[in-house]
Amino acid sequence: MVQTLQAKDITLRDLILKFGIQLVEDEHFFWEWKENLPEITDLDKQLLDKVKAGYINLLDYPPVLEDIVRMAVLDPILFIGDFYLSPFFVKSEESVDIASDDDGLIVKGRIDTLVLKDQFWVMVIESKRASFSIEAGLAQILAYMLGNPQPEKPSFGMITSGGSFVFVKLIKGEVPQYALSKGFLTRNPGNELYDVLRILKRLSQIVLIADC
Repeated sequence: MVQTLQAKDITLRDLILKFGIQLVEDEHFFWEWKENLPEITDLDKQLLDKVKAGYINLLDYPPVLEDIVRMAVLDPILFIGDFYLSPFFVKSEESVDIASDDDGLIVKGRIDTLVLKDQFWVMVIESKRASFSIEAGLAQILAYMLGNPQPEKPSFGMITSGGSFVFVKLIKGEVPQYALSKGFLTRNPGNELYDVLRILKRLSQIVLIADC
């Protein structure tokens, strides 16, 4: 009997059991988040300083919900990085269906997140869920990445709660494998949003090259 599961309810254990997905801890597997990162301009840094200040101000008026995080943090970062301009396109509310090899499980869902060039997925989770860890959204974004319409190419993702950011790489293959970057915290001294933007730009370059 075929089981249907909503993406928002899926767990990492479900993906392991049904799709055999594996975590790779070899740092060479996901090298893209820390090598050959582009520089950003002084203007970019000034704008990101405002984004950080705005987020910290939001924390004085809880709860910090998903829509507010996207409006105050993610959208400005994507705007500063030119991700709303050609050749990128951004899609939201995208449906996803993936099935295990034995058709024993179908995952259905709609993303309230963004897809850049069908290979770069961005997910926002509410800060109240992130109070323990942004891993709350890991299984969900991996499920969406498994539904990548171009499975022969690596997929990249980013999960954010506004206060935390982590990047994800997935290679589907016969056995799906994924790895994570280190976490970046908005509250840390300095401004780690600089690194977030640099990584976004680097991964977007890779996606564009692969799309040629």
